[in-house]
Amino acid sequence: MNTTAGRARLDLFLISFLILFFELAAIRWFGATVVFLTFFTNIVLLACFLGMSVGLMAAGRRQNFIRAVLPLTALTATLALATLGLYEQWAAKVTIDLGSQQASPRLIYFGAEYRPADPSRWVIPIWAVGGVFFALIAITFVGLGQAMGRAFDAIADRVAAYTLDVCGSLCGIAAFAAISYLELPPIAWFIPLVALTLYLADWRRPQLFAAGCVLVIAGFSSLGMLEKAQISWSPYYKVAYQPATGSIVTNNIAHQSMQAISATGPAYLMPHVMNRDAGGKPFGDVLIIGAGSGNDVAAALRAGARHVDAVEIDPRIREIGREAHPDKPYADPRVSAHIDDGRSFVRRSSIAGSERRYDLVVYALVDSLVLHSGYSSLRLENFLFTREAFEDVKKTLKPDGVFVMYNFYRQGWVVGRLAAMAEQVFGSKPIVISAPYQENIRPQDRVEQITFLMVAPDAARLQGIRAAFGRQGNLWLSADPKANDAMNGFRPRPPDGGGQWARIAPALVELTGQELLPSDDWPQLYLRDKAIPWAPIGQGMLTIALLSIAIVLLFAPVRRVRPNAQMFFLGAGFMLLETKGVVHMALLFGSTWVVNSVVFAAILLMILVANLYVLKVTPRRLLPYYALLVAALLVNALVPMSVFLSLAPWMRIVASCTVVFLPIFFAGVIFAAVFRDSRQPDVDFGSNVAGIVLGGLSEQLSLVVGFNYLIFVAIGYYLLSLLTSRMAKS
Repeated sequence: MNTTAGRARLDLFLISFLILFFELAAIRWFGATVVFLTFFTNIVLLACFLGMSVGLMAAGRRQNFIRAVLPLTALTATLALATLGLYEQWAAKVTIDLGSQQASPRLIYFGAEYRPADPSRWVIPIWAVGGVFFALIAITFVGLGQAMGRAFDAIADRVAAYTLDVCGSLCGIAAFAAISYLELPPIAWFIPLVALTLYLADWRRPQLFAAGCVLVIAGFSSLGMLEKAQISWSPYYKVAYQPATGSIVTNNIAHQSMQAISATGPAYLMPHVMNRDAGGKPFGDVLIIGAGSGNDVAAALRAGARHVDAVEIDPRIREIGREAHPDKPYADPRVSAHIDDGRSFVRRSSIAGSERRYDLVVYALVDSLVLHSGYSSLRLENFLFTREAFEDVKKTLKPDGVFVMYNFYRQGWVVGRLAAMAEQVFGSKPIVISAPYQENIRPQDRVEQITFLMVAPDAARLQGIRAAFGRQGNLWLSADPKANDAMNGFRPRPPDGGGQWARIAPALVELTGQELLPSDDWPQLYLRDKAIPWAPIGQGMLTIALLSIAIVLLFAPVRRVRPNAQMFFLGAGFMLLETKGVVHMALLFGSTWVVNSVVFAAILLMILVANLYVLKVTPRRLLPYYALLVAALLVNALVPMSVFLSLAPWMRIVASCTVVFLPIFFAGVIFAAVFRDSRQPDVDFGSNVAGIVLGGLSEQLSLVVGFNYLIFVAIGYYLLSLLTSRMAKS
C-alpha cells in the first residue's frame, strides 16, 4: 500500500468508512441468516472489534492481510447460508439449542422452542454456532484493522488522524442509515464493500476473483426471490411473506399470519366479545401496540370501534398488511397507522393535556425476534413490559378503560410476573384466561397456549365479566372457525352434536415468588432471576473470551508488541458509555433504528468536538478531566430514569443529551490527549479497540445490576486506566 501522507489520509478516511459500514451490514446480514444468531448480534459486533484490534496491532507485519478480506467474507457468508439450509432442509434431524428448550428455562427466546431437544436429533449448541462465526468474522476484520493501523502510522498528527477516522465512521453510519431507510437488499450493501476493499488491497489479477466471490455472496443473499416467499429487508428484519398462506417469517423464524377475522374464529375478538356479553358498550377508541399486519385492527373494527390507533415499529410488515390483508383494515378511515415504538407512542399519549385517551389498549402478541441494536442485550419490546410502562398505559386509559395483553408466554412465571405487575400498577386483580382452559397457572408450569390478561384502573369495570363467568361457570369456543360467527363464537354451553369445543374461564395465577418485577432499569421480562444464565450467555461469553485469546496469539505480534493498558481500559469504559447512551435514548425516544442511528452519530460528533478541544486547548494534565468524567458518570448512575420521563419534552431532550453526551466529551478529551502523544498509534488504538471487546462482554452484567449501576463498572474501568497510566510513568 502506498503510504505517502496524502494517500494515507484518504486511506484512513475510506477504511474507517468501510469498517463501520461493514460492521453494520454484518450485524444485519448474519443475524438474519444464521438461525437464532439474531438474539446475539453483539457476537458479530465484538468479532468486528476484535479483528480490528488485532489488525491494528499487526500493522507492522509484512503479510498484507487485507487481501484475504473478500475471500474470507465469501467463505463466511457461504457457511452462513449452508447453516440456514441445513437447519431448514434437515428439520427432522437438527436442533440448534439455545439452552432455553428445557422444561423450565431461566431465559426465554421466542421461536427457539419450536424444535425441542430430541435424543434422535443432532443438537448443536448456539455457543458453538456463534463461536464459529465469531472467529471467522474476527479474522476477516484483521485485514481491515491492519490497513487502518498502517494509515495511522503514516500520519504524524495523531489527533488529526483520529478526526479523519471519526469522520469516516460518521459517513459509514449515514450510508447504512440511508440503505435502511430505502429498505435496499443486501446486494446493495456489498457494492461499496467490494469497491473499497479492492481499492485498499491494491490487487491486480486477483481483482476479478475477489469481486466474483462477493458477487456470489450478494446473489446467494437474494436466493429467496426464487422461492414462493417474497423477500424484503426492513430496517429490522429479513421479511419473507408467503401470499399463499398469508404467513410472515422474519429472520427465518415464524412471526405472524394474516387471515380474515371471519376465518380465524373469535380469538382476536375475545376482549370485545367478553365485554359485550358482560353488558358493556363496544370499545370506541382503541390503541393497538404491535399492530403488525392488521389482524387485531380488523378485529377491533369488526367489533364496532369508532377509531383505532395502530402502532407498529416495522414499516415493511405494516406495508404487507396494508397491501395484502384480506379484511383491508389499514384502508378503513377509522384507522390511524403509526410507524413508531410502542412505549414512545404510549408515553406521548399519557402526557397531561394529550387528547389521546382510550377505551381499550391492547398489547397484541408483542414479541420481537431481534435485538434493538448490536450494542445491548435488549429486545425491541423490553421497555413495554416494565412497571413504568404499565403506568404510562394506565394514564392513557379513560376512567372506565381496559388494558389487555396476550401472547404465548411459554412459562407460568412470566404470566405470574405480568399479573403481579398489573395488579401493583392498576390496583386490581387482572382477569387471566388461557385458551384452551388451564385452571391453575403456577410459576413452574409450561404455558404453551395463548393467554390473555385483562385489567382496568376501575376495579368495577371488570366486575361484569367476572359476574358473567360466575353465573354460567364458563364459556365455550369451537376449535373449528367455521362453527363460529366472528362476534358470536362464545356460547354458554357447547352445542349438541359434533365438533370440538374448548372451555374458556378465568385461571387462578399463583403469585408466590413474584417479587422481582421488571423496571426501566432492569427491563428483563423473560429473564427469571437477576443472574447471567450459564446457557447460553455464560457459555457464549467463555467461548468469545477463549477465541479472542487464540486470535490475538495467532495474528498479533505479542512478543514484540506491548499493549497499552491505559488505552485498553479507556476502550472498555467507553463501550459501556455507548451502551448506556443507546439504552437511555431508546427508553426516552423509542427503540427504533432511527433513534439508534442518531445516537451513534451524535456520539461520534461529540468525539469530534473533543478532538477539536484537544487541538485548541492542548491539555497536559488529565486528572481534572478524569474527575469531571467520574462526576458526570455518577450523575448518570444516581439520577433515576423517572426524573427524565417526568420532564417536559424539550427539557427531556436537553437533560438527556447533557447526561449522556457530557461524559462522552470528557472521555473523548482523555483519549485524544493520550493518543496525541502516542509513539505507536497502531498498537495504542488496537489496545483501545481490544478494551471495547471487554466492555461488550461486561454489558451482560446489566442482567444482574441493571443499566444504571452498569455505570459503576464503567467508572471502575476509567479508574483503572488512570491507575495504569500513573504506573507507566513511575
